[in-house]
Amino acid sequence: MKTQLSFTNLTERPPRSFRVRLGGFVILARMLDKGRATLAKKNGEYKYNSGTDQHLVRFLGFDPEALLKELAAGKGDGEILGWVQAHSKIPRAPWEIEA
Repeated sequence: MKTQLSFTNLTERPPRSFRVRLGGFVILARMLDKGRATLAKKNGEYKYNSGTDQHLVRFLGFDPEALLKELAAGKGDGEILGWVQAHSKIPRAPWEIEA
């Protein structure tokens, strides 16, 4: 059974705010919206792995291209959060994430 990819059409509305938290992380939900839209070629003016996204990538130490492959597999936000937590090279304490 082939997975149906769901995406946000960023030519019609913006991605989630970078302040929206997913698993306590800011930027992540927005990055996922931009990644899914990029895969569907509906990203409009928004760029996946932008300078803002890079703050999260550096903070956690994960590969943004590998994350894009996980998004292409049709995984939901919860599954992606688990992937990010498992593949982050820089473990962070809860207080660091909150800050």
